[in-house]
Amino acid sequence: MRAHTKETQATMTPEKSLQFLKEGNLRFQQNLKANRNLLEQVNETSEGQFPFATILSCIDSRVSAELVFDQGLGDIFSVRIAGNFVNQDILGSMEFACKLAGTKLIVVLGHTACGAVKGACDNAELGNLTAMLEKIKPAVNAVVEPQDLSLRNSSNIEFVDNVAAKNVQLTIDRILKESEVLAQMANDGEIKIIGAMYDINTGSVEFYE
Repeated sequence: MRAHTKETQATMTPEKSLQFLKEGNLRFQQNLKANRNLLEQVNETSEGQFPFATILSCIDSRVSAELVFDQGLGDIFSVRIAGNFVNQDILGSMEFACKLAGTKLIVVLGHTACGAVKGACDNAELGNLTAMLEKIKPAVNAVVEPQDLSLRNSSNIEFVDNVAAKNVQLTIDRILKESEVLAQMANDGEIKIIGAMYDINTGSVEFYE
């Protein structure tokens, strides 16, 4: 499989880009890989890059977007931060990726048993981590069940995963609210913004469509 070119990128649509990711994750689950020469792709991308998707994911070592979607060099922009939330810098990076570099799809990818989400659920405090986890607290507060405070912590994995899913939704809401560029592109059908959840137990990605 060759690296994307300006010509192949131009043939991509938001729907086709999503299908590429779905097919890649299926290969990953089946322990198959597309036939690609990464060193050859180094040469092919040395003078330019033409990715088709931008993926915002957690820094978790088990959730490498390139691996779980079986993509090669030059295929995707990968934005990673603990808890997969957005700030001004990340929004600017996404605007570059879509408006200037031509990606057709933004995926906000959460994952099960997320450590950052667990920290937010437990009100963890540690240096700069304290302020970072505040970005995830709105998702914790938005999940109303269970109401029993003794069950609203990292020991309740169902609660943690529900918060992670809510965090994905709220992150998409923030993208659309805080980036006029991306909101307009999505409204015009130039890009699609979608949420997804990676299961660390199975390697599967569930897309929220």
